[in-house]
Amino acid sequence: MSTPSKTFLFTTWEGGGNIPPVITLARRLRERGHRVRLMSDEASREDAEAAGIAFHPWRNAPNRPDKTPESCPLRDWESASPQEGIGRVLSKIMFGPALEYAQDLAAALDEEPADLVLTSDMLPGPLAACESRGQRVAILSANLCLYPLPGMPAFGPGLPPPRTAEEAALHEQIRAGTLQMLDAHVDGLNRARVALGLKPVASVLDQLAAASRYLLASSRCFDFPIELVPEPIRYIGPLLDEPAWAQPWRSPWPADDARPLIAVGFSTTYQAHEGVLQKVIDAAAELPVRVLVTLGRIDPASLRPAANTAMVPSAPHNAVMEHARLVVTHGGHGTVLRALRHHRPLLVIPHGRDQDENAARVVEHGVGLRLTAACSTVEIREALNRLLNVACFAENARRLGTAISQESQNMDPVAEVEALACAAGVH
Repeated sequence: MSTPSKTFLFTTWEGGGNIPPVITLARRLRERGHRVRLMSDEASREDAEAAGIAFHPWRNAPNRPDKTPESCPLRDWESASPQEGIGRVLSKIMFGPALEYAQDLAAALDEEPADLVLTSDMLPGPLAACESRGQRVAILSANLCLYPLPGMPAFGPGLPPPRTAEEAALHEQIRAGTLQMLDAHVDGLNRARVALGLKPVASVLDQLAAASRYLLASSRCFDFPIELVPEPIRYIGPLLDEPAWAQPWRSPWPADDARPLIAVGFSTTYQAHEGVLQKVIDAAAELPVRVLVTLGRIDPASLRPAANTAMVPSAPHNAVMEHARLVVTHGGHGTVLRALRHHRPLLVIPHGRDQDENAARVVEHGVGLRLTAACSTVEIREALNRLLNVACFAENARRLGTAISQESQNMDPVAEVEALACAAGVH
């Protein structure tokens, strides 16, 4: 290893799809000979230890003990509106417990210093703790940038880029509303800052200045285009290692079964997907296809599989997508980017979080279709038929997937964070 051995401390929370990219980067750093630790919820311990990463659970901050629906602190599937679901994330994870996250990180650094802290874009508390100590820190996002960017549609509702003056005005209104919603929680952040000996900030966005880099584990080819990516943001490419919990999979169908395979996979964390999954199963039941459903946290007894459907708790997506004709998903960033890496078109049925944003980009690139969670079985069947029979979707998926792969070949996320750890002084 040409780079001297460094110590890295990752901090994140158990939110499902945000964990595998962190584990991927941490594992690659460990394999380069660096000392790597991860602070997260107890629910993330198995993933970390399977990758050989030293694990430390949160002590004072929210600490989800496992991945069952009962332990989820958000329960956003019970929200009456998307805004309420976002509000739960802001109050229960991002800003409400900012001080507790900051205190836990400070204690971990007291026990063992780090050359670089890499913290989740959804945890401003650790950023404040690093700022108060002069600790070198970078933000690591497992997907797209959730904060407003110049020229980029505001994150959340899943809007395409504006094409008219009226649409541009609407985007500005949404952007202002997003900032207002974020800054409604600035008191929680400032509680942490004052306790750490820092001055209060006027906006939660001001806290981002503590980071020397804002790393997006996504693809610029996949994201909406903007003229200039502002500093300190860097796209480092999707980090798509298979998670430790993915079970081996063997096709239950004969090798000579020529029916197209549809891979159906919704969130690995519970979001009450049973109803939509059943509609997908029913929609595909009348088509000459095979359907593989990965259940995640869904109880198989809650679903009625059709004759052409196989259901498994989990499966390695790379192996499945290699044989699939198309992918049906909630729109999690990892699933979408993995499908595109395999040149597979998508049907995306979002259920909140970042999923509408990923779905909007799928539609904008012409690599798939998007339906709402309230869609009917007939609508799903029509969408599946289009994706199976209209060639442009597969062609566009092949084109975009190739571009993403080529882009990733020119990126080295390990070298990026090594350089940050080796940089002289604090950013």
